[in-house]
Amino acid sequence: MAARRNDPFLTPEEVLEKHSAGPKSGVFTDGSCEGNPGPGGWGFVWVEDDQIVQEGQGHVGDTTNNRMELTALIEAYKALGVDAALTIYSDSQLCVNTVNQWAAGWEARGWKRKGGPIKNLELVRELYDLAGDRPNIQLEWIRAHDGSRWNEYADALASAYMRRSG
Repeated sequence: MAARRNDPFLTPEEVLEKHSAGPKSGVFTDGSCEGNPGPGGWGFVWVEDDQIVQEGQGHVGDTTNNRMELTALIEAYKALGVDAALTIYSDSQLCVNTVNQWAAGWEARGWKRKGGPIKNLELVRELYDLAGDRPNIQLEWIRAHDGSRWNEYADALASAYMRRSG
């Protein structure tokens, strides 16, 4: 999330020079938004033994941080085959809890929640379906902006639109 970043607008290359901590394999995702709503971006990076296998990023002119976090996860799952067995890391507890804890109950209730409508329902459903189709992928939360190399890299991908427009 852009608002709490320690190193505003680092490029992915600068992140690699500066950070070395954290997991060395997995897929790392992040979403970013300048204002909420406002312009936003998403990014993911898939690494094996500290080497990039694949990465993706995009941006939207008017969105929310949660939509970008969900989009980053959707794009990461799409990049992986249904037989993939690895861990996806997200620094969004909301997204991780949605997939790992809440969505099954919402689906059982006809995509309704007790407390009112589900925000970003179309993205939540798409993400939950993708996760269900890839049962060997674990989705885990990782702390944001604590120097984890690949989470910081995903953040730099998600925030790239701000370097271009700002």
